[in-house]
Amino acid sequence: MEPEREIRTSIVSGSYHRSPAVRSFRMAVVGGPSAGAHRTIEAREFRIGKAAANDLTLSDPTVSRFHCVIESTPHGLMLRDLGSTNGTQVGGCFVERAYLTPLVPIQIGSSTLQVVTVPEPGDDPSSAPDAGAEARLLGSSSAVRQLLAVLPRVANAGVTVLLEGETGTGKTMLAEMIHRAGPRREGPFIIVDCGAIPENLIESDLFGHERGSFTGATERHIGAFEAASGGTIFLDEIGELPLAMQPKLLRVLEEKTIKRVGSTKSVQVDVRVVAATNRDLEEFVEQGAFRADLFYRLDAVRLRLPSLSERQEDIPALIDHFAQRVRADVDPGLLEGIKQNLVRRKDWRGNIRELRNAVEKLILLGDFHPSLRTPSAELAADAGDAPQAAEFEAGISFRDAKDRAIADWERQYLKGLIEHARWNLSLAARLGQMDRSHLRDLLRRHQIESP
Repeated sequence: MEPEREIRTSIVSGSYHRSPAVRSFRMAVVGGPSAGAHRTIEAREFRIGKAAANDLTLSDPTVSRFHCVIESTPHGLMLRDLGSTNGTQVGGCFVERAYLTPLVPIQIGSSTLQVVTVPEPGDDPSSAPDAGAEARLLGSSSAVRQLLAVLPRVANAGVTVLLEGETGTGKTMLAEMIHRAGPRREGPFIIVDCGAIPENLIESDLFGHERGSFTGATERHIGAFEAASGGTIFLDEIGELPLAMQPKLLRVLEEKTIKRVGSTKSVQVDVRVVAATNRDLEEFVEQGAFRADLFYRLDAVRLRLPSLSERQEDIPALIDHFAQRVRADVDPGLLEGIKQNLVRRKDWRGNIRELRNAVEKLILLGDFHPSLRTPSAELAADAGDAPQAAEFEAGISFRDAKDRAIADWERQYLKGLIEHARWNLSLAARLGQMDRSHLRDLLRRHQIESP
């Protein structure tokens, strides 16, 4: 019997940000029986499955006849599982619905797929960096300038790269920039979070397995190294890799071959490795928690991403960027108030990720918190838009009046949130940092319905 799996809705990315060079998106099969197949996503709906009527037909017996569909929405490409037998994974998570980001692996049955951007003819693919990547390296601080200066050399060298930095500094982004700027840019970019995979599954996820190699292995599975052949594999949180797996990874790095679990046959892989950690691996080596030979093999080139506290002068530019991603017509007074509110902060433990979340939250709440606005914006505001003070009403207790005021504010906030997200419940839940089901219940309670 197949082991029970967790099914959850996942937002992998809120939206796409197409550069002028990008014409369309393409779905590429990078692993499985139909590896090498690809189709351009042109229609509003793009269906994937075994049946010939699909837009992308896979010769994979573990794929359902109509497995999933990708819908083009105002917020990007949204994947929806069609009740498939074996489920759909995006970025390693089983999902019912998920917004897609280019190059994040999609697993259906034994097949691995990726969305890739298609540049205009004559454009250099490396000249249009990912929008999220550009944002996290946006700025004029010396730390950012130093990273951008060495990036082309590192990208073209082809050597193993070790990225260091605190959580939220953009290690995944930098790994993708290295991939896109190097000679393997047309190949796959596969992300493996070594800290998120159960220890008993890590070998199968990295190297694959044969049918019947263990309980639940009903079909052959292509691992991340094999799926990344011809491209780049990004081993995030490499410091969390179990000690028992480290010599096997070292062997792959040195011999460029893998063995699937349950197989004695070696498979050649042509892959570039970029690893990342927020730990001190040298200290781990001294403690015996990380193999010295693997550390030195990974440490061909080491790049360190600065924390946000080390690049405070970049915060205003980052705020501008993230604000535009949330709302194109942000009120200048509100934006200036947000900058004044956030620039004063010195402790950004979550770094860029925390700053982005703070900007999104303040923009969504800004209309309901006039204190965020600068004095000039308040003077320019129409007096009719000023918030009205609560009036005393005889016969109503303080508690009841307070509950009514809170309910009015809650209704106004929720209505603004869901309208800003264009009635996309998952996106609204992410922007409001709420559980999706809780948001749905609140909308029903306040009788807020889609027009």
